[in-house]
Amino acid sequence: MSKAVESTSPAFWRAQEFLLLQQVFGLLGRSLAVDVVLREMLHLLSELLGLNRGRIVLLDEPQDGRLPTHCRIRYAYGLTQEEIARGCYALGEGITGRVLSQGQLIIVQDIDSDPNFLARAVARASLPREPVSFIALPLRIEQRNVGVLACHRIRSRDRALADDVAILRILSTLAAQVLALQAAVQARTGALERQNAMLTRALETGNARYGIIGTSPVLLQAISELERVSDTTASVLLLGESGTGKELFARALHLASPRRDQPFIKVNCAAIPETLFESELFGYERGAFTGAHAPRAGWFEQASGGTIFLDEIGELPLTMQTKLLRTLQEGTIIRLGAKRELAVDVRLVAATNRELEQEVAAGRFRQDLYYRLNVIPIRLPSLAERRDDIHALVLHFLSRTNQANQRNVSLSAAAIARLEQHPWPGNIRELANLIERIVLLAGKPVLDAADLDRFLPEAPADGLPAAESPRRAPPAELGSAGLRPYAAADSHPAATLLDALARCGGNKTRAAQALGMTARQFHYRWKKLGLADGGR
Repeated sequence: MSKAVESTSPAFWRAQEFLLLQQVFGLLGRSLAVDVVLREMLHLLSELLGLNRGRIVLLDEPQDGRLPTHCRIRYAYGLTQEEIARGCYALGEGITGRVLSQGQLIIVQDIDSDPNFLARAVARASLPREPVSFIALPLRIEQRNVGVLACHRIRSRDRALADDVAILRILSTLAAQVLALQAAVQARTGALERQNAMLTRALETGNARYGIIGTSPVLLQAISELERVSDTTASVLLLGESGTGKELFARALHLASPRRDQPFIKVNCAAIPETLFESELFGYERGAFTGAHAPRAGWFEQASGGTIFLDEIGELPLTMQTKLLRTLQEGTIIRLGAKRELAVDVRLVAATNRELEQEVAAGRFRQDLYYRLNVIPIRLPSLAERRDDIHALVLHFLSRTNQANQRNVSLSAAAIARLEQHPWPGNIRELANLIERIVLLAGKPVLDAADLDRFLPEAPADGLPAAESPRRAPPAELGSAGLRPYAAADSHPAATLLDALARCGGNKTRAAQALGMTARQFHYRWKKLGLADGGR
């Protein structure tokens, strides 16, 4: 068991506490996965402060409407699987059960002299011979006791007991908030998950072309390309702006392929901490690292026979790009801590909203991996390129959100026409979020165009102030084709183009929309003014 270096200096311990909190909050900034956050918190308690064998005990889930009567260890560091399995307590039983039922901190100064200490999970023989203390604190969510944070400490250590209790109080509050956030997310997404299940069934029966809504030519072209390569094993790279439905297309490719009855595994590369990439993608063996008590299959192994979808592939670190390339070339993976290769048979679908060619030129993405991924590139159209589909998408999202929230809100024809003219820099995701907001905040059953003012501010969604986009045509000036008129290509000075591009994060298409220009006009004006090439 790793132990923090002992010191009599208060400054040393303050620094250790600061480092621990810095590491925990840094992890929260990278991932909200409860198991990752809580296990790492217990790990840091041991490594930095010498509070060993930390565990978080939680109440069992209610069964058949009956309140739980037992709790058990759910997260731990420094405990074997057998010790974790033994960590089950009735409410009021032992120190852990009492803390949970009473909601009060309990400190056992010497576990050998307290008859209430059961030593059930960790046998006394597994602990140091000197006197050992045990600290247990309740985890509370909305005035309810839901669990216990507990750990061992050497009683005679130089660090003050009060300091250990103080940091444990902070971490118990933080752990409770992480658990509360998880519960809130699960509760709020329950209806959405049910709806997703319905959409998945629709995809499996081929309804609405794999659940992809729309009939615009650019969309049908992308679907046609997808279907033409669905029965091959070639890698597919989905390109396009954020929010254009890359995951839906990846799932559609899987369902249209001979692998449809095998696993479909989605991995968001942007959501995985850099230190966890290898273990997440390729798995690990028992003992590969501290806390690896049992072997675990990685995502590639779990997807074998089916399809793996690597979203945000541009976020993959260079070190992992090398290992991914090897897997794609040889069809094998090596678990972390293993010596032998495992064969995997996966169809790779990757997606990115980055310009990978620019990433290659900048040295941030391997050229050989790019060529390996770019066998079949399929570009997904932005919502601005498929305005004819907006009407159907609005009706789809209205139906879905109304059903999920027991509402009955609708939009007039004029309101839908106004939505059809919005630039939609956030694409389908922005439209879906807007419809959800409209349904939840609507004050009447039918909304007209004027009612959308508070949902569609005059300033473009990309952040340009309204004063800088006076050429944005009002609905009254729409042409016969139902599209807004665009400004002339020579109507903007260089400073305006540069400012728009900066505000749009270097995206020329969005900058053009914000200025009331077509993308072609923007590029023409850009070259005409002799501006340095940049953006995308």
